[in-house]
Amino acid sequence: MSRPITAPRRGLALLALACALGLPLSAPAADRISGNAFATRSEVYAPHAIAATSHPLTTQIALDVMKAGGSAVDAAIAANAALGLMEPTGNGIGGDLFAIVWDPKTQKLYGYNGSGRSPKSLTLAEFQKRGLKDIPPHGPLPVTVPGTVDGWFALHERFGRKPMAENLAPAIRYARDGHPVHEVIAYYWNASVPRLSKWPGFKEQFTIDGRAPRTGEMWKNPNLADTLEQIAKGGRDAFYKGEIAHTIDAYFKANDGFLSYDDLAAHRGEWVEPVSTNYRGYDVWELPPNGQGIAALQILNLLEPYNLKSYGFGSVEHLHLFTEAKKLAFADRARWYADPAFSKSPVAKLISKDYAAQRRKLISMDKALREVQPATPKELDEGDTIYMTVADADGMMVSLIQSNYRGMGSGMAPPGLGFIFQDRGEQFVLKQGHPNSFAPGKRPFHTIIPAFVTKDGKPWLSFGVMGGAMQPQGHAQIVINLIDFGMNLQEAGDAPRLQHDGSTEPAGQATVMSDGGELDLETGFSYETVRELMRRGHSVRFAHGPYGGYQAIMVNPHGGYVGASESRKDGQAAGY
Repeated sequence: MSRPITAPRRGLALLALACALGLPLSAPAADRISGNAFATRSEVYAPHAIAATSHPLTTQIALDVMKAGGSAVDAAIAANAALGLMEPTGNGIGGDLFAIVWDPKTQKLYGYNGSGRSPKSLTLAEFQKRGLKDIPPHGPLPVTVPGTVDGWFALHERFGRKPMAENLAPAIRYARDGHPVHEVIAYYWNASVPRLSKWPGFKEQFTIDGRAPRTGEMWKNPNLADTLEQIAKGGRDAFYKGEIAHTIDAYFKANDGFLSYDDLAAHRGEWVEPVSTNYRGYDVWELPPNGQGIAALQILNLLEPYNLKSYGFGSVEHLHLFTEAKKLAFADRARWYADPAFSKSPVAKLISKDYAAQRRKLISMDKALREVQPATPKELDEGDTIYMTVADADGMMVSLIQSNYRGMGSGMAPPGLGFIFQDRGEQFVLKQGHPNSFAPGKRPFHTIIPAFVTKDGKPWLSFGVMGGAMQPQGHAQIVINLIDFGMNLQEAGDAPRLQHDGSTEPAGQATVMSDGGELDLETGFSYETVRELMRRGHSVRFAHGPYGGYQAIMVNPHGGYVGASESRKDGQAAGY
């Protein structure tokens, strides 16, 4: 999801209650109701296996799969398939998928880039002919090939133990029998219906008499059940080369679209090597572009020499330094992150300590940067979403993120298939010569990023924070909360977050930051800190909602795992 919608009223109600009771709100990592120095809810401990997803029912599905002998990858696939049904506001088989897997047998990490490419018949000239300066957020033009189903089968081929038909069975059953819609999902669904109902197939398949399902109301999707059954029986080719693909081809031909059967048939995701930086003795791992994961590594490199622990969580120094590091990393993100098949990204240099030292000279402790230029080629010479994580009894850990991009995606829902296509192509730039310029058969800049942390070559943490440009900012904040500020796994996610907005973007018209942008602060930071940030030149806003969604699993040094789930969403961490 690119720009999350305003948060549900629940968060405001909790804030009002705390204020009415006279409870402190500025204590670091304080519980938002009691003010005590513990998280909103406890960490979850489990001796054998654990799952943390954004929906309680999908967490239970993942546990059931592992109890029946499935691997963490089997469980992740089963949960992700169900999330496409239960949380269509964030993901589905019309979107893309990325994953990092720790394999206990080989004692190494494996990365998978499951992003799809633009239609081969669509050109930059076509957008120019239509007088467009940006790719529209909805409708047929931003649609790219969905990579999720291919990603499931690639992961399963290497790490799965259960038949794919068994992994997809829970989602099929819930799609036919129904499930109650959860609160946050119902909120976002309701917000999406007015925007997307004009697109063919959406209203018929994703509303109840033209409206979104309400909290607690039962939702069924028999069309999606039929689609998943075809995939369960026919494998990934049932989606990319079978009847489903022909239906998709006919649908886009009839609705001013360009995605074709040939585009689907040609799709393949790819295994990629994760990249890392060491932060205070911990190796933090991300996937290389076309995603934005290395921005988190750049932020951490820039901040490492500063003694954040001595400044304290929520101090003006902590928030100021983080914001300035983010600005520097995002300037490079706008210039250098793109599909490497079309534009080479100097990843090794961007995430090096020497480069961070060079760029760190631009940071002032007393004044906010208003403009930031990316590194030049000489200096570098040598993209709603769900996040989930699963760990099994054998030590396999999966960090997986999946998305339709903006809200419920493009709104394009082929008849009888029960899913919506992503609008990830909106992230292309309609400008010749830009690294992320639109081209046929090209992968767009991607916001969704899974993360992983190892310590001394052993798995330590599988985690992610969904939410557009918030994601690398969220990744870095979680790492800092755990390592610098000594928070536990749940506290690290519950602690108030900041989000800087307004950096130069790698998408759309790629406008350049000239005013320092805006700093969004979640409730929980002191007014003294806010005032001092403003004195240093930051434009501070109090925004409700754009702070992402966190799930995490940590290896328990005493055996088993520790889990945490986002308190701002409907999710659950649970194990056995």
